[in-house]
Amino acid sequence: MSAEERAAVLHDLENAVRTLCSSMGGSLVPEVGMNIVFALPNATDPGDVAGVEGRIVRLKGRPLPVGTIAFGASSHVARIVLTALRHDPAIRCAANIRFSEEAIAVCEDMKFDICSFDRMSEPPGIRTMDWGVEQCCTDEVPDVIYDRGAVGKEPMIRLLGEDPGVVVHNILMLSQRITYTN
Repeated sequence: MSAEERAAVLHDLENAVRTLCSSMGGSLVPEVGMNIVFALPNATDPGDVAGVEGRIVRLKGRPLPVGTIAFGASSHVARIVLTALRHDPAIRCAANIRFSEEAIAVCEDMKFDICSFDRMSEPPGIRTMDWGVEQCCTDEVPDVIYDRGAVGKEPMIRLLGEDPGVVVHNILMLSQRITYTN
């Protein structure tokens, strides 16, 4: 990829993280932290995907990015978007947020295309995000993929979209409708 394409991805993601952290309530940040990633066109590995180094955490009730935006900063959320890209090359962005039944109900009310997977059904020797996202993308890439967790694994909601602007917009719309606090 060209230096210009890499710079554009970093710029768009930096703007998205700034908007997200200034406008989103901290209640959507999971205990393990949150990340949002944006892949280069035709990305094939986590080094082609920009994310927040160290994730976004909740500090004094507000989301706060721990590090800078960089390529290769997120293996976990990057694998979500890399799997989605194999099914739809337009889907280049993903983010994870805190799971709640209320959030899923709000996503349904917002008419998002939603899919879930059960971590307990994961075959041995396979990475959860590769397998789980693959399970949900057989027909098309949904807007939302979630799981209810497993022993030692926090339940999680993942939002997917074409670019950080779309994903941040959807997270902020969701954030405005959620009533739980923490």
